[in-house]
Amino acid sequence: MAKPNGDLTLRTLAMPADANAAGDIFGGWVMAQMDLSCGIRAAERARGRVVTAAVKEMAFELPVKIGDTLCIYTDVVKVGRTSITLKVEAWAQRYLSDRMDKVTDALFVMVALDEAGHPKPVPPEA
Repeated sequence: MAKPNGDLTLRTLAMPADANAAGDIFGGWVMAQMDLSCGIRAAERARGRVVTAAVKEMAFELPVKIGDTLCIYTDVVKVGRTSITLKVEAWAQRYLSDRMDKVTDALFVMVALDEAGHPKPVPPEA
């Protein structure tokens, strides 16, 4: 059985407002949670403001259903001069179950910004 890669960065409950009429959660909502997770993790690494610069190929393997807990795992895979690339995995913990199913994954590229909104170097790890 597959296991998530990376650090658990965010857990949230899939609610009816985020679903279509069939009870499947919108892919855009899942992607937004992945983006939030990358923002959290990249801001910690950059010790400051970051923005999303790119999302590389993303395909959904399974649906998320109302009541599932969406678990987002992140792993910093590359740090450039001003950018941070993260591998992100979204997993659904099925409602009232310990079962975890991988929903999707992607690479997100975040860029560190200064107070004026210009790219700034990512500091070395502490």
